Amino acid sequence: MNMKAKLFSYNSIDTPIHRLSGLTKLICFLFLTFAVMFSYDIRMILGVMVFSLAVLKLSRIRFSQIRLMVLYVLVFLITNALISFFFSPEQGVGIYGTRHNIVNLFGATKLTWEQVFYQVTKFFKYASVIPLGIIFLLTTNPSEFASSLNGIGVNYKAAFAVALTLRYFPDIQRDYHDISLAQQARGLDLSHKAKFSDRFKNSLLIVIPLIFSSLDRIELISNAMDLRGFSKSKTRTWYTSRKLVRSDYLALAISALIFIATVAVSVFINHSRFYNPFISG
Repeated sequence: MNMKAKLFSYNSIDTPIHRLSGLTKLICFLFLTFAVMFSYDIRMILGVMVFSLAVLKLSRIRFSQIRLMVLYVLVFLITNALISFFFSPEQGVGIYGTRHNIVNLFGATKLTWEQVFYQVTKFFKYASVIPLGIIFLLTTNPSEFASSLNGIGVNYKAAFAVALTLRYFPDIQRDYHDISLAQQARGLDLSHKAKFSDRFKNSLLIVIPLIFSSLDRIELISNAMDLRGFSKSKTRTWYTSRKLVRSDYLALAISALIFIATVAVSVFINHSRFYNPFISG
């Protein structure tokens, strides 16, 4: 299978991140995500972003695997910034309580340093979560993660559903790639030479069989699980299960400390979720 078919799927590599338990990575992801979502202090947000990028590099995830996701995220972040400024160009002034005009845009609308600082903070706030999600998705074995969830009390049916969902992403990508090649062999033009409208219509011809193949796979998996007596017992064993070790506790401690530090800075230093560089004291 080529690299295109392996996008967003678990990659079995021997790194310190891959060796962590799936439960550990989930809790660390939640700790760091909550820290970023709680704070509007750009210093803390950039700190978490640098930390997550370092972990991303440590996990040896290649840019070719996440290029499409990064592109979509950048488009979303830029669109979100433009729309939020268009509908609320004075939000930064209202938050920070000061006004430092940069330029008069149109009518009574002015671009202020407060609004620029708020938009930049929000941009990095959302962007810093992306590496965390990528790390969790590409370094977590779905079966091992499901067994970890079941180990902390989550019903094994729900845990197994999570594992199937994580495994479903590469299956969809592989089917889309195969159907696309088959349609192009029949003369369907999906290259950049075709018009955008033609490529859009031709892409729909791939989506429709993709939906039907997905429904067939769902029925096949459901029948196989029923024939094997899935959900008949209250408990089950797992082929891939992993206990927490020293590295797991260390990762949990680091993530918890980052979360606590972020909340402490907001509560005791900034006295607000927002860091305000426009006032002294």
